[in-house]
Amino acid sequence: MKIETVTLNDGVKIPAYGFGTYLIPSDGSTYRAVREALSLGIRHIDTAAAYFNEREVGRAVRESGIPRDELFITSKLWLQDYGYEAAKKGIEASLEKLGMDYIDLYLIHQPYGDVPGAWKAMEEAKAEGKLRSIGVSNMTPKIWNSFVPQFDTVPSVNQVEFNPYFQQREIREIMAKADVKLEAWGPLGQGNRQMLEEPVIKKIAESHEKEPGQIILRFEYQEGAIIFPKSTNPARIKSNMEIFDFSLSEDEMEKIRALDKGKGCHNPDAPGVAEMLISAFDVHADEK
Repeated sequence: MKIETVTLNDGVKIPAYGFGTYLIPSDGSTYRAVREALSLGIRHIDTAAAYFNEREVGRAVRESGIPRDELFITSKLWLQDYGYEAAKKGIEASLEKLGMDYIDLYLIHQPYGDVPGAWKAMEEAKAEGKLRSIGVSNMTPKIWNSFVPQFDTVPSVNQVEFNPYFQQREIREIMAKADVKLEAWGPLGQGNRQMLEEPVIKKIAESHEKEPGQIILRFEYQEGAIIFPKSTNPARIKSNMEIFDFSLSEDEMEKIRALDKGKGCHNPDAPGVAEMLISAFDVHADEK
C-alpha cells in the first residue's frame, strides 16, 4: 500500500498519513509502537520534545533499517526553548535525542511567549539544512494573526485539533490563502466515545463495511488534513491504516460536515493556558 504525499508550500513532500506518539511512554512502548508502525509501511512519525520520547523514536528508526531519506520525522519545540538563542539549543537537543542530522518538519508546539524569536532560529536551521520544513501548532485565527505577520516566511503547516466535532473552518480559510496545510491532532477525538457512536458515522460505516474510526479518518483525509492516529495496539495501528480502499461520497462528506460543533477539548485562546502548559511540562527537568 502506497500512502500519498502532500506537497507543502516550500516544496517538501509529506506523507498524508503518519503515526503519532503523544502520551506513549519512553519505557520501550514508543520504540515498540514505532517499529510496528514502520513494519506496516508507515513512513511518517510525529514526536515532540514535550512527549519525552524522541530518543525511542530515533532508536526505532535507526534499528528499522529503513533508509533515512524514505522517512519523514516531525518534532516540536517546547515553551522553555522559545526565544532565538534558546530555540537554537532546543533544535540541537531534538537532533541529538533523535540521533539525526536533520528533522523533516519542526513545529512551534504551543504559540505563546517569544514565538518570533524561536521562529527566526527555526528559519536559520532550515537554511542550514537541519530542518527541511517548519511550521506551527495550536494556532487559532487570533494567535495566527498576532504572530505570523511578524515572520519572514509563512509556516508550511499548522497542527491543530481536528475531527468531525471540531472542523476548524475559520483557521482553515486563513491557511488556505497561503497554502498552509492542516495537520490533525486528536483525529479520533482522543477516543471520544460519543463521536465513535455517532449514528450518522455508524450508518456510513455499515454501508462501507468499515469501523466508525476508519470513516472518521477517511473523512479527515478527504478534507485535505494530514493525519497520524496514535495507538500502541498492533491490530489497531493496522486497522487505522485501512482507509485507502474506499472513498466517501459528497453526500456522506456533507453529513459528517454537519456534525461540526465548532469547538474542541482544547482552547488555545483561553486565559492561563500558556502558564498551565509551561508548568505541566519541563523539557529540561532531567538536566536539573
